[in-house]
Amino acid sequence: MPERHPNPSIPTPYPAAVRLALGQRHTDRRASPRLASERVEYALALLLLAGLVALVVLRPLVTGNADESIESSEKAQLEAAKEAKYREIRDAELDREMGKLSREDHRAVDRELRDEAIEILRRLDALE
Repeated sequence: MPERHPNPSIPTPYPAAVRLALGQRHTDRRASPRLASERVEYALALLLLAGLVALVVLRPLVTGNADESIESSEKAQLEAAKEAKYREIRDAELDREMGKLSREDHRAVDRELRDEAIEILRRLDALE
């Protein structure tokens, strides 16, 4: 016979068979070994999933993408320097045509600018 609560207004708990028949969940605060193992399995599954997500998210940061970004940044700087050097060569030619530079001065400036441009092109080739 189930034990009665001293206060008659508080209902007595139903036996386990009655609770199951009524569709109520198990209210015992102690976890059964089966329930505990299910919780451990869920926790392990969540940890595994979190680890996989972290691996996918962090992989680009850990792998060689940093080297590629440095290399592409250096390449972009060299491309910009190459274009600037070409512009300087064209400006020197224009200055020669307009009479701002003598023929000898233009040769010296042009030779220096072209040597610098060749060095930039060599550095670009070395990156590729």
